Amino acid sequence: MKRPTVLIAVVALVAAAGIAWLLWGGGDAKSTAQQAVSGPYTVQFSADEPRVGGNTFTLGVTGPAPDAVTVAPVMAQMGHAFPPVPAGPDGPGRFRAVGVGLPMAGQWEITVSLRGPGGPAQVVFPVLVK
Repeated sequence: MKRPTVLIAVVALVAAAGIAWLLWGGGDAKSTAQQAVSGPYTVQFSADEPRVGGNTFTLGVTGPAPDAVTVAPVMAQMGHAFPPVPAGPDGPGRFRAVGVGLPMAGQWEITVSLRGPGGPAQVVFPVLVK
């Protein structure tokens, strides 16, 4: 009889700790810049102060010029996954995805997908939204 009570208490404690971390985890959101490699592509990802609502992500891609670039936000902890948003050209080797919706604060994963002469590739960037 005590096991369910202990399990519920542990789950409640973990949930409260997660909420406290999100609310008091270190002030305002900050700009983020990251880099990853997949196949022949090197992708530089930047987000200026990720926030709840629409966001603009800037991507720099080196390697073979991709024909298509998309970004897809996922919040695995809450079961949120949204359709890919196309990233349009913004100069040689540069792409910009505008209006990427992040409907709640927390840890998001942004999957950048590339398709082009170097073949398909994906990289994932963690983004914290406060």
